Amino acid sequence: MAPPDGAASTSVGEFLRSRRAALDPERADVSSWGRRRRVPGLRREEVAQLAGVSVAYYTRLEQGQARNASTEVLMALARALQLTSTETEHLLDLARPAPLRPTPRTRPERPHPRALAMLEALSEQPAVLLGRRNDVLAWTRPGHALLAPHLPFDGPADPATRPSMPRLLFLDPQVRGSYADWTTEACTNVAYLRRISGKYLDDARLAELVGELSMKDPEFASLWASGHVGECVGGSKKFHHPLVGELALEFQIWLQADSPDHRLEVYTPTDQTSADALTLLTAIIHERERVPGPAG
Repeated sequence: MAPPDGAASTSVGEFLRSRRAALDPERADVSSWGRRRRVPGLRREEVAQLAGVSVAYYTRLEQGQARNASTEVLMALARALQLTSTETEHLLDLARPAPLRPTPRTRPERPHPRALAMLEALSEQPAVLLGRRNDVLAWTRPGHALLAPHLPFDGPADPATRPSMPRLLFLDPQVRGSYADWTTEACTNVAYLRRISGKYLDDARLAELVGELSMKDPEFASLWASGHVGECVGGSKKFHHPLVGELALEFQIWLQADSPDHRLEVYTPTDQTSADALTLLTAIIHERERVPGPAG
């Protein structure tokens, strides 16, 4: 499925416009500057003044008419717009000249043997190895049972049947309903995909994923249009699990030195009730392995 124009990645101008619109004038200390405001966010002339560039030049940047802006100008704009370090990195990625962009990868992603060995060592814990686009490259049996027990466990082994967590999160009712705070999970996933889109501007598969979800789910389209960029390395999640009920879990994401695009996500319970539920889930898994039956 072909993505809509501009669905895969954002231009420098589009990103600047989204961040300008999102910045509260009071937070930027410009609320008392000039005329009454008709729209939220900063005006172009305010951003230009804060960054120390001309209004005409900044306007050309937003309109895509000024290319190869210097790092100094981009960093000044990042400070003016109060971008986070991740957002600043994304801005620099978008402004990177084409010859320096990473070569697009057409081959399916493969999990590194050491990552698979780590998963084997964590075989009794919920854990999942995620690829660049948040495809599931591998998971432990508890990880599979936690995130998508209705799907085949061996699905990640074949790129053709590999589960896509963004697709599941937005398009699969069972997975979508299993997150107690689906909105936060959705926002985090979309912000991560946008960050990756800036690093891999020519990733056709990512473009197809974003285009598909934008057309099939209005909430994804709205989140994508917001322009938010983010990275997540850990936190907590709550689940309404179809097999064992309520679960409160901490998670930590480990980056893979040999495969920097791949991330190992490991879950641990935050309380005894959740620990007991995970023990029950593990028992159910082992029973199903002993006496095979229908998934779910």
